[in-house]
Amino acid sequence: QVQLVESGGGLVQAGGSLRLSCAASGRTFSDVTMGWFRQTPGKEREFVAAIHWSGLSTYYADSVKGRFTISRDNAKNTVYLQMNSLKPEDTAVYYCAARRSYASLSIYRAEYDYWGQGTQVTVSS
Repeated sequence: QVQLVESGGGLVQAGGSLRLSCAASGRTFSDVTMGWFRQTPGKEREFVAAIHWSGLSTYYADSVKGRFTISRDNAKNTVYLQMNSLKPEDTAVYYCAARRSYASLSIYRAEYDYWGQGTQVTVSS
């Protein structure tokens, strides 16, 4: 079992930055591939970014590539999402997710086994 708690959301103007954090507990964090997803009302939860359990590879949705950076600190059992050059269309609830041990990167929410409660990000124009 993995417990995930997101933080760092808030209100920011377009062009600004935010850094989301996701603290994990309950099992070994260093062997878990992590992902960030986001969801707006009436839409399906969509993939944003993922980082391999090794930390050696990452993957991004085209909509955030070049603006967002995912990273992890295994000593702190935490994964981060640095969001720069934010746009109003980035407004959503952002969720942290974890796959099973030693799993590959994935963009599919069905392949993630554990989820946080979400944190709201609002970008004003």
